[in-house]
Amino acid sequence: MSDFINQNKKYLTWAMYAVIAFLILLFLQNQLADKKAARIVQTIISGVLVGGVYGLVALGIVVINKASGVFNFAHGWMMVVGGMVFYSFFTVSEISVVAAGLLATITMIMIMTTVSINALREPRNLMITVGGIVILTLLMTVGGVAFQWVHAVTGTLLGAILTGLVVERFTIRPLIGQPLFTAVLMTLAVSEVLNGITQLIWGPNDLNLPIFVDPETNSKFKPIRLDGLEEALDGLAIIRVELVIAFVLAIVAFIGFIIFFRYTSVGLAMRATSENQQLAQSVGLRVRTILAITWAVATFLASIAGVLQGGAVGLSTNMNLLVLRVFPAVLLGGLESVGGAFIGGIIIGIVEQFGTLINSSEQVGTNLAPYVVLMLVLILRPDGLFGEKRIERI
Repeated sequence: MSDFINQNKKYLTWAMYAVIAFLILLFLQNQLADKKAARIVQTIISGVLVGGVYGLVALGIVVINKASGVFNFAHGWMMVVGGMVFYSFFTVSEISVVAAGLLATITMIMIMTTVSINALREPRNLMITVGGIVILTLLMTVGGVAFQWVHAVTGTLLGAILTGLVVERFTIRPLIGQPLFTAVLMTLAVSEVLNGITQLIWGPNDLNLPIFVDPETNSKFKPIRLDGLEEALDGLAIIRVELVIAFVLAIVAFIGFIIFFRYTSVGLAMRATSENQQLAQSVGLRVRTILAITWAVATFLASIAGVLQGGAVGLSTNMNLLVLRVFPAVLLGGLESVGGAFIGGIIIGIVEQFGTLINSSEQVGTNLAPYVVLMLVLILRPDGLFGEKRIERI
């Protein structure tokens, strides 16, 4: 019997997958039998739209894990901080020149010293630093309300870069050579520090981030009504415009990262470092600098996701819990797969929306359904759909 199982292990595994899929389909058919087609279509579309932001969050986690092997539990609070920084720049009519200049100065110093600890001793680098500070300060302050988007985007970019570089240099870098689990625990400590900073600066109350508004009425967009399909679907499907805009911007951010990751020299260096740090260092790449850049990029991705999520559903300190629902998406797509992160996010988004539809309880959709998927993934395919199967030889 054992010989038969070993010889046909592949076919038996796929047969088990087929049986599980069949049972899931039977369960869904029974649960959705009394649901109108309009509700089902609306649930699928909403799941895809929500999953787009989930995929962007998962991408930031994968980028850090792929480069350093660290599972970043602070990613959720990086989202919150990024969203809050954007809110501060977007909603304030006059930005303090002193505050903007201080942010630009500290960020430029961190950037230049990341490239080389003695970079500022060279006159050329010092001139670049001063010029960058002046330009960035102007971008964050000049123009008043008419340029609030420029202020907010510039401020958020600098805040994300500064947060990522500070976290890497002062918490992760000193742990090089220590057990990997030590760095993972450090990210938990960083998350609590960011939690405290967020509470001190912005408080515990939810904030309204009015970025997805109709410019004509200065209020929320009216939802999209699929009137043309009302008869065919036996009901009216309604789609929130905020989710559509957030999904499109998440796609743009994802494509932008792919272009950066594949076709720029920094992106190629990040790819080389993620494959083999020792080999990358042997050919002259500055691994520590590249890891710092990776943390800055991942924090910027988290900030974009925080802004999109905050604009769609509101800024809240509870937004950090979204990362816990994204972890199943990361494992489903594969810990090392950039594309798998986005696909995993879409799948988890759909699963979450169907969980809410079946039980009429948001808790089932957000707190149960993703983790059922997580359990199935860990049992059936622990490497994920697109993850690399690692074989350890002794």
